[in-house]
Amino acid sequence: MNKPYSGNRNAKIQQIISGILIGAAISLGGCAATGVTEQQNIANKADPYEHLNRKVFVFNDAIDDYVAAPIADAYKWITPQFMQTGVFNFFSNLKNINVVINDVLQAKFAQSAYDTGRFALNTTLGLGGFVDVAKSVGLEQNDEDFEQTLAVWGVPQGSYLVIPFLGPSTVRGIPGAAFDTAANPTSYVGWPVQLIYMLNSRANAEGALKFIDEAALDPYVFTRESFLQWRNNLATDGKSESSLELDDELGENGADSAVKNADTNVEH
Repeated sequence: MNKPYSGNRNAKIQQIISGILIGAAISLGGCAATGVTEQQNIANKADPYEHLNRKVFVFNDAIDDYVAAPIADAYKWITPQFMQTGVFNFFSNLKNINVVINDVLQAKFAQSAYDTGRFALNTTLGLGGFVDVAKSVGLEQNDEDFEQTLAVWGVPQGSYLVIPFLGPSTVRGIPGAAFDTAANPTSYVGWPVQLIYMLNSRANAEGALKFIDEAALDPYVFTRESFLQWRNNLATDGKSESSLELDDELGENGADSAVKNADTNVEH
């Protein structure tokens, strides 16, 4: 009498366990699907032209592989490292003119004086900017551009775009890039200097591009998310990350408070 009962009980237990496992699998699958759907919805809002952007991304990648990368590699091979550093410093120093303009447009007057001093020091004692003297005395490079100024003025970011030959941008970034180009003295010199500027920029990006190709499961998505986060961080002067960290801290404190309150209620 006990054996049949024991067998039925075990069968029922197995059915119950199987039902729990199936239910859990369905619930977890639903949660995962919901999470993916939410991420896709967020991505679609920022990147409504993804289908077209991906095609341009592939085109740009092919141009880089077969044209830009070989030329940049040749530039790095024939140019001594100290010269590469000097060229980088020179163009970064010229960029400070645009930085100072956008400091003023964003009402960062103290920072504009700081950046003006940096530009003056490197232009004079730094041999026209080839030597970063300012950094050695504690004057670090700031990064301000007109897209950040538009963000400060309240202009929305707009959709993510991939522009042929130029790469990732946003709707707000297009007029920003046009203004920055007009404010950059490099735009008004001969094509040999502009070519060196582009080669130097591509050579400095070599490590990041290799990392994306080797580490990212989807280089397009990795590039898009990294670019948008980087631009958002610049536009908010890093405050977006601080706010996220504060929210996480408040969330943890709130959870701890909730647990303490629950324990107090149980004791009462």
